[in-house]
Amino acid sequence: MEIFEISKSFPPEEKYSLTDQIRRSSRSVCANIVEGFRKRRYPAQFVYKISDSDAENTETQVWLDYALACKYIEQGTWDDLIAKGEEVGRMLNHMMENPEKY
Repeated sequence: MEIFEISKSFPPEEKYSLTDQIRRSSRSVCANIVEGFRKRRYPAQFVYKISDSDAENTETQVWLDYALACKYIEQGTWDDLIAKGEEVGRMLNHMMENPEKY
């Protein structure tokens, strides 16, 4: 939701590019976790969906890099969101390495 709120301030010409892409990838992180959780009785499927979630998380970080480079967000905002994304990545990695715990 933070990404959604921040992306509201992006310029109108970014509506169908950066704004759309960063919103899609950030929402997909959660959606893939939910899909994986529903498939948790099949460890390989669970890990596959969590891996997809990790990829979307990484994509979101790339879009944040673009937002910073275009000066749509401040350095402090970027720092905060990248740190949160890295923490999400660590949690997803734990889930992939330990599917039996989920």
